[in-house]
Amino acid sequence: MVTVAETPLDGRCPEGSIANRWDQRKRDLKLVAPNNKRKHTIIVVGTGLAGGSAAASLAELGYNVLSFCIQDSPRRAHSIAAQGGINAAKNYQNDGDSVWRLFYDTVKGGEWRSRESNVYRLATLSTSIIDQCVAQGVPFAREYGGTLANRSFGGAQVSRTFYCGGQTGQQLLLGAYQAMMRQVHNGNIKVFARREMLDVVVIDGVARGIVTRDLVTGKFETFASDAVVLCTGGYGNVYYLSTMAKTCNVTAAWRCHKKGAYFANPCYTQIHPTCIPVSGGHQSKLTLMSESLRNDGRVWVPKTKGDTRSPDQIPEGDRDYYLERRYPSYGNLAPRDVSSRAAKERCDAGYGVGPSRMSVYLDFSKAIQQYGEAVIREKYGNLFHMYERITNENPYKVPMRIYPAVHYAMGGLWVDYNLQSNLPGLYVLGEANFSDHGANRLGASALMQGLADGYFVIPYTVGDHIATRKVTPVSTGHPEFQAALDASTARIESILKVNGMKSAEHFHRALGKIMWDDVGMARNEKGLLRAIDLIRELRDQFWKEVKVLGSGEAFNQNLEHAGRVADFLEFGELLARDALYRDESCGGHFREEHQTAEGECQRNDDKYSYVSAWEFQGVGAESILHKEPLTFVDAPLGVRSYK
Repeated sequence: MVTVAETPLDGRCPEGSIANRWDQRKRDLKLVAPNNKRKHTIIVVGTGLAGGSAAASLAELGYNVLSFCIQDSPRRAHSIAAQGGINAAKNYQNDGDSVWRLFYDTVKGGEWRSRESNVYRLATLSTSIIDQCVAQGVPFAREYGGTLANRSFGGAQVSRTFYCGGQTGQQLLLGAYQAMMRQVHNGNIKVFARREMLDVVVIDGVARGIVTRDLVTGKFETFASDAVVLCTGGYGNVYYLSTMAKTCNVTAAWRCHKKGAYFANPCYTQIHPTCIPVSGGHQSKLTLMSESLRNDGRVWVPKTKGDTRSPDQIPEGDRDYYLERRYPSYGNLAPRDVSSRAAKERCDAGYGVGPSRMSVYLDFSKAIQQYGEAVIREKYGNLFHMYERITNENPYKVPMRIYPAVHYAMGGLWVDYNLQSNLPGLYVLGEANFSDHGANRLGASALMQGLADGYFVIPYTVGDHIATRKVTPVSTGHPEFQAALDASTARIESILKVNGMKSAEHFHRALGKIMWDDVGMARNEKGLLRAIDLIRELRDQFWKEVKVLGSGEAFNQNLEHAGRVADFLEFGELLARDALYRDESCGGHFREEHQTAEGECQRNDDKYSYVSAWEFQGVGAESILHKEPLTFVDAPLGVRSYK
């Protein structure tokens, strides 16, 4: 039985016209004078697009910034892996785009489960992001005449996606990185690489610092600040196999949750439809093939079940271009959740291709015939090269084989309009928060959110916290720092002391199978209840049987992994419970009990038009559910159809 808090959560959104709310909020925010900014220290955890842009922007304002990352360099954050592009409502194509249309597409794409005010601000700021990045020298693709080029992504009928070949995330990250390094040179940012955040320090109910572990030496350290900005990405690796880097984890966010920060909508996980299929039990991760490929690639399966002919031997009349058939208005650029479920349905029905029969074709033959191989190579060359290196198949000659995989987390720590969690002083940016994408993120919107939060939102809102609370200095000598340090040290020691017979990898794989089988693309009450029981059993087994070689006082990747798996084993139960309690289908959360006759999501707006924000009550204990009601005035509730 879930305990629901009586008082609704307040997102602290401004009143009035949605188009003016961000300007209104900026007018209302308290300021910190330039000469006083130098007296304040802000911790930024993570150096991806959200963290890198936030650190650079805050340092540019004059704050002292401490920047932390688990990689050996800030520029190796996982944002570097983003391929396809970044959305912005510039309307360079003159095809009917606008700030309002980007706002509406995003709300509709998220199945009306996001906060209107945040989404409209994101759409408004999107145009400034492009200007900022161009000024930094980001090499966006350009048309023959020199203007910036655009292409289309899923869930939109306009071309609003700016891109740098198939390496957009890398180029945007380098822009943020060089802005960071400028401030490092100026002495306003100190970078702490190879540090993992293990706890947030809370003093008098306010976040005032963090505990980290040096991943090279094993040394624990504490750092004090006037605000903590968390930019640590998503939790997709709870499924073990995902498109995310192996270092991506939930630990920093989860430790904040255990200190009082609410975790919102954890069941909203995104499955990306165009990934290289699983090839065997040896794999530790999966590889994304950019959604941009669906601009020119056509998705199909044979019309005959179990057809084993090679694709070049299957004539056009024997092919089922099922996305074009089911969703003629959007075709192959239907949104990710819709396209993923359609691929799963075809494969489950026996129409899959490849050795495992669990993949579909992404075919470029028509585009190559129409435009020539040189044009396709210029657009997607690095992606085709990556695919051939992994599969040993030439996509210029034979269709790619793709299948959905876990890719992104729409859920995250709850934040208000200022991006501050319910824990004062703790701000959460980018994928680590829940705020902008609802139950499904549209393609090319993750980079947009990360940079909007870092370049244009947090520089305004963090100053309001410092000025309003009149934050006074605190040192790491405060007893709360020692208490957090002792707790972090004890957890590491407890993992080492188990001294069982099974690796952390064993438990991570086992958890991933539970999550994928019962909390994956299709969910139901029986499976979710089974998953919760199995996760609890596996967690108990972990604390009795895990084996971690080596010590905690040196470089030890097995220990790093074990600590993250321990957190996944706690978080996975919350994800499953959230999916169980949300007894409807919406976006990436598909409950088989609630679908239309055509197999589409069936929402229940009367009962579930709210944000689920969970309050931690202890490992294995029932969390308290806080609800933030969602209202839709400027993007009224409607049927989410891409027919």
